[in-house]
Amino acid sequence: MLSKKDFLHIVKHTPLISIDLILENKKGEVLLGWRSNLPAKDRWFVPGGRIRKDEKFQDAFSRIVREETGMDKTMEEAEFYGVYQHFYPGENFAAEPGIGTHYIVVAFRLRLEQNLNRLPKDQHTDYWWAPVEELLSAPDVHLNTKDYFNGKKALSTSKE
Repeated sequence: MLSKKDFLHIVKHTPLISIDLILENKKGEVLLGWRSNLPAKDRWFVPGGRIRKDEKFQDAFSRIVREETGMDKTMEEAEFYGVYQHFYPGENFAAEPGIGTHYIVVAFRLRLEQNLNRLPKDQHTDYWWAPVEELLSAPDVHLNTKDYFNGKKALSTSKE
C-alpha cells in the first residue's frame, strides 16, 4: 500500500485507471451513491473504483463489484459501455490545493435481477435508484455521471 504522500505524487503526475458500474434495475433506474470522499464529494455518482497495481483487469472488475455492491459478478456478465475521461481540476483525495485528479474510466453496465438491500457506506452515505430523466436534470448529480446518459460519446478511434 502506498503512503498518502506517494499516492498524491502519482495523482499529481499521472492519470488513474478505474472501472465505473452502470447498474440498472428492472425498471431501468440507475444506482447512484452520494459520495462522501473526494473527488466528486457531495454529489451523486455511479459506483466504481480504481484498478490496483498488478491486478488483472477481470479481477479488478469482480473486486469492485463486490466492494461496491456485495454481489459476485464477472466481467463476462456485464456489457462494455465505453472508455471515458474524467477530470477533477483542483480536486484530489487528500484535498491538497492545486492538484487535480484525472481518470481513464472503463465503464460497464450490469442489468440486475435482484434488489440490492445492503450497500456499503464507506464511500457513499446514501443511495438512489434514479430514473435517467431525473438524474439528467438533478443539479447534484455529477456531470461525469450524467455523461453516461446524455449522449456524450465515449472515447473512440473514429474520425468524426
